Order: sequence, then C-alpha cells, then structure tokens
Amino acid sequence: MRGATRAAGGRAGQLWPRPPAPGPGPPPLLLLLAVLLGGAGAQYSSDLCSWKGSGLTHEAHRKEVEQVYLRCAAGTVEWMYPTGALIVNLRPNTFSPSRHLTLCIKPLRGSSGANIYLEKTGELKLLVRDGDLGPGQAPCFGFEQGGLFVEATPQQDISRRTTGFQYELTGRRAGPDLHALSAPCRPCSHTEVLLAVCTSDFVVRGSIQKVIHEPERQESAIHLNVSRLYRQKSRVFRPAPEGEGGGWRGRVSTLLECGVRPGHGEFLFTGHMHFGEAWLGCAPRFKDFQRMYRDAEERGMNPCEMGTE
Repeated sequence: MRGATRAAGGRAGQLWPRPPAPGPGPPPLLLLLAVLLGGAGAQYSSDLCSWKGSGLTHEAHRKEVEQVYLRCAAGTVEWMYPTGALIVNLRPNTFSPSRHLTLCIKPLRGSSGANIYLEKTGELKLLVRDGDLGPGQAPCFGFEQGGLFVEATPQQDISRRTTGFQYELTGRRAGPDLHALSAPCRPCSHTEVLLAVCTSDFVVRGSIQKVIHEPERQESAIHLNVSRLYRQKSRVFRPAPEGEGGGWRGRVSTLLECGVRPGHGEFLFTGHMHFGEAWLGCAPRFKDFQRMYRDAEERGMNPCEMGTE
C-alpha cells in the first residue's frame, strides 16, 4: 500500500464575469447592483449554521437578491424553488483576519436550479454549474478570495427545483477542490508523518481488511481493522461486533488514482474529516512510524507526544 493519498486534478472553475442566460432575466452583475442599491432582502438562519428558504417569497415579476448570514464553521444551505439570487455571508465566530481559512462547498444530491459562484467586488468565478454534479464535486478556495453568490437559472417549471449545498471551513491551505486538501499520492516524509500525528482528525493503528474501488465516484473505500485508537473527532471507527476479535472497524476514503490495494502488516492511519467522511492522509507502516518517532524523540524534534507501542 502506498503511504499516503491525495486527490488531485479537480476541475477548476471557469471565469464568468457575465454568464450567458438562455432565457429572460438580468445577468448576475445587475443582481449584485440591486444589492448595492438597497433592493435586497435579508434572511437570517434560525440556528446561524444552516439556512432553508424559498424563492416563492418573491413577487413573480421581481428578480430579488436575498442576503443570508451564517456564523458557523459548517452547515447547509437549501433554496427551494430558486428565483433571483442569494448572497451567502459567512462570518464564523472563530474568524480572525490574521488566520487563514479555506472554504469548501459540496452540492447536495439532486441539487438543481442555480449556478454557484465565487464573488468578490463584482467579479464572478463559476464554482458549480447548474446540474453539474460530477464525482467529487467539492470546490475549495481561500476565505479571503470572496463570498458565495447563488443565481437561479431560468426555468419553465421551478416546482421541483431545490438548490442545496454543504459548506465547511478549515484552517488548512486551499486547493482547487476538497481532494487537494488531502495528502499526496506518495509516501509522506518523516516531517509530514509526525505533523499528521499531531494535527489529524483521526489517528489509528491497524490493518486493511479490504479495498473497494468506486470508479463512478473516482474514489476508493478502505475498510480497516483497528487495533489501537489514538484519536478520532467523529465516530468513524466503532467497536467490532462481538465474536470478531475485538478492536474497532471503520472505513476511510482516498482517490481512485492513488491505486491503493490491500497490504500485509500494520499501518498508522491518519487523516481528516470532510462533510462527514473520513479521508486518508499519511499512512506509513507502523514499524516505520515507530522508528521515525523515536529518532525525532532522541533529537527533541517531536511536535507532540503519543504512545508508540
């Protein structure tokens, strides 16, 4: 098995300062102008993390822009019967101008009826085109690069349309998409492994039970038998059913292109949670990790402490 994985090569968004509209309706820049002229309504999420609203609150002849305000690091936006546009203002309680943040969004299954853009000072970059829900569609960008502008596309019938997406803020550096935040498709360096042990959302010792490749999602699901649980922020790994030898069981995802396959022996698995799923980061053989850790410990270079037995 390779030591680590990374998603790469996600489609970059296209620059669309003024996207063409197949039907009547003002272009996005005119909708933004409506906000500046005071023509936009404001809607606040009931729980400040997620928002659910309806375009049916608009008058039929008006193309309004609604302001949505959210103050959490993760949540969901659902817009039923989309008409006009939304400006989604994310102001997390943990926000600090000096701290780098990356924002990732992931369309909900079946999302349709609107395009999603990155907007800053009137310039638009297409992130998700209406109906484009390809595998791994989860664009990311630096929080300072702008905000989210969601514009309804002209439809003959909006009765069955709902645009929705999850959002997630992380302190890790931005890549073109969610997968680019993972470790690369190569063995991690000693420094990368030691940092991963300290900063990952999960750190476990175990072996590979099986690998299931999912070409339609361009992902591989790695099912693990875990003998020692050092850390997990979510319940990715659960106690094994009675009679299966104890320990924990769970699955993590990685890119199909990394070519992960079952390997004998024990590994140290690290990684991060994204939209409720565990993604593999550095994964050295456990004996190699023990040697790295002890060498760093002797030189006083360990960024944190953990048991290695």
